[in-house]
Amino acid sequence: MITVEDLSLQYSGTPLFSKVDLQFTAGNCYGIIGANGAGKSTFLKILSGDLEPTSGHVYIDPKARMSVLKQDQTMYDEYTVMDTVIMGNPRLYEIGQEKDAIYAKEDMTDEDGMRASELEEEFAELGGWEAESDASRILQGLGVTTEFHYTMMADMDPRLKVKVLLAQALFGHPAIILLDEPTNNLDLNSVVWLEDFLMDYDGTVLVVSHDRYFLNNVCTHIVDIDYGKIKMYVGNYDFWYDSSQLMQKLIKDQNKRAEQKIEELQNFIRRFSANKSKSRQATSRRKLLDKLTVEEMPASSRRYPWVGFKADREPGKDRLFVTEISKTVDGEKLLNKVSFIVGKEDKIAIIGKDERAVTMLFKILMGDEEPDEGTVKWGVSTTQAYFPVDHSSYFDGCEYDLIDWMRQFSVDKRESYLRTFLGRMLFSGDDVYKQVKVLSGGEKVRCMISKMMLSGANFLVFDQPTNHLDLESIAALNNGMSAFPYNIIFTSHDHQLTQTVANRIIEITPDGCIDRMCTYDEYMHIAEGQNEA
Repeated sequence: MITVEDLSLQYSGTPLFSKVDLQFTAGNCYGIIGANGAGKSTFLKILSGDLEPTSGHVYIDPKARMSVLKQDQTMYDEYTVMDTVIMGNPRLYEIGQEKDAIYAKEDMTDEDGMRASELEEEFAELGGWEAESDASRILQGLGVTTEFHYTMMADMDPRLKVKVLLAQALFGHPAIILLDEPTNNLDLNSVVWLEDFLMDYDGTVLVVSHDRYFLNNVCTHIVDIDYGKIKMYVGNYDFWYDSSQLMQKLIKDQNKRAEQKIEELQNFIRRFSANKSKSRQATSRRKLLDKLTVEEMPASSRRYPWVGFKADREPGKDRLFVTEISKTVDGEKLLNKVSFIVGKEDKIAIIGKDERAVTMLFKILMGDEEPDEGTVKWGVSTTQAYFPVDHSSYFDGCEYDLIDWMRQFSVDKRESYLRTFLGRMLFSGDDVYKQVKVLSGGEKVRCMISKMMLSGANFLVFDQPTNHLDLESIAALNNGMSAFPYNIIFTSHDHQLTQTVANRIIEITPDGCIDRMCTYDEYMHIAEGQNEA
């Protein structure tokens, strides 16, 4: 379906990747992975024709319709949600518009009638009569309810706009679908629906994602961008990861054995090269030494942070009491008498269809908002560290470099001490003198995690901490949260993080909350059973 031959791309004379030869076929889903800046989104742009490579070619079946997930949320503001989705099949939308324009004429000519007849035939062949019902099915699957289907895009909440643009990319059964971070800002239920859709899809799918669980569920192949190369592997993300780690270990072990042998030969040659009786053996070993090589490990673009949260003191028996919390915003009730008590062993994932409600709960817990009713009481021995989903206030207009930015949150002001925490999150050398206002989204998240590690808190609160992080950073955060011995309350779009960290799930509902002591997968299994019943 897509053939890539001898593809190369350079920026300012520096190669991003080179000599790429790949083939993507129908019935497969290809997960594109690599460190931030490795060229994942760039590679998709080359395949879609939005960017010209430095050299090489991309061949696509001219009969194959390609659909691409759009990133510009304002692009369709003058259209309704329904029209935006149907525009995912441009030819179908164009026919519909032309057909409607003909029927709107007061005096139709014979030519108009013949043209309308031709359009009707093509309209039917493209599934035009089912277009709105198909679009509605996809929208509802992604959590955009029918009340919004004929709303203008300009009036839609940005979080719903993302879902509409994803629905557009999936609409009309294209032969090829290119998706760049499709799970960003999707709630967990929508991600599950998308997984099911892609697993049943018989076309060619290429997807860039930082969601490990999603990649494991939908991918038949992994396309890894690293070492300036793009290589394809059969299997899902876990299979690729295990295989790549094994390959790295084999190369390192082989190099270690070669280095040991080289050292032995060099020692022998040094000892006996001047000894006449041993000179022939020394010469023989010198020839063997010339043949031995140590395989050079290519420089990977991947960088692995380390996340570890260490509490300054152990919390006491009382942790957190939330009693009858209610909150209404702009006439809409987000929280309705939400109550729960946090026990000693609890790591709680907060979920809910309305992310505004979840974020509002976090803001109330941290004292950034006041509830209309109810109370929040923290245990006197608890200290909290908070990761807000919107942390722009920590950086906007700030003139500090990273060291001074961290210094404002630390009792110990020494640069060497602060570098320890920044270094764990990959800020080293002169990086620590960068102005925080120019940091990327991912760098700001890593700064916030450094700040939380510095805090010494014994109760951690995270509102969507994996946004903007690459796979390596997400895995490091996952490990750090799992290893933390005390309480965590968090919400995340990352299924694997939620499954492996949480031992208790609280779902925020219009009627209050549902609270269960179980893992996320167990909770979803119970919920599915109740829906079927």
